Amino acid sequence: MSIILGIDPGSRVTGYGVIRQTGRHLEYLGSGAIRTQVEDLPTRLKRIYAGVTEIITQFQPDMFAIEQVFMAKNADSALKLGQARGTAIVAAVNHDLPVFEYAARLVKQTVVGIGSADKVQVQEMVTRILKLSDKPQTDAADALAIAITHAHSIQHSLHIANSVKMTETQEKMTALLKTRYSRGRFRLKI
Repeated sequence: MSIILGIDPGSRVTGYGVIRQTGRHLEYLGSGAIRTQVEDLPTRLKRIYAGVTEIITQFQPDMFAIEQVFMAKNADSALKLGQARGTAIVAAVNHDLPVFEYAARLVKQTVVGIGSADKVQVQEMVTRILKLSDKPQTDAADALAIAITHAHSIQHSLHIANSVKMTETQEKMTALLKTRYSRGRFRLKI
């Protein structure tokens, strides 16, 4: 069982979503947005840090997943987004959480099935995947999608690890069979 905190960073609105993963089952725990209504960036970053810290304290997540920075048309916006993202990451690291990063396109591909999906499609699929009665706000839905992507990544990694273990076991069995049958009258052709 793991509790995953997903963050959709923004300098004015930072979405968050928290899910519990038990095997393949995902359970919604909470979501929302940290809104910074002030003008100066340092105060906004301070509020993001305090908000993420409060969420971590409340939900006690095991893992922290955040969207990677994408290339924005406006350099100033990209810098502010990077600073907001960094602030959220520092809050996670200060609570000894492992940090995982996902590209927006991968998140959309994982949740919707299309890397170019729009926010409404992400919102709809998050609602379905987590069996929510109401649609979360868009920033929260994006953060939940990031958490879902991380949960999917964990499942995929476990599947690969199990496949590797099976392969190693198969190799050991093959070696054992070769040893046993090469000495006797039976020959094993591999």
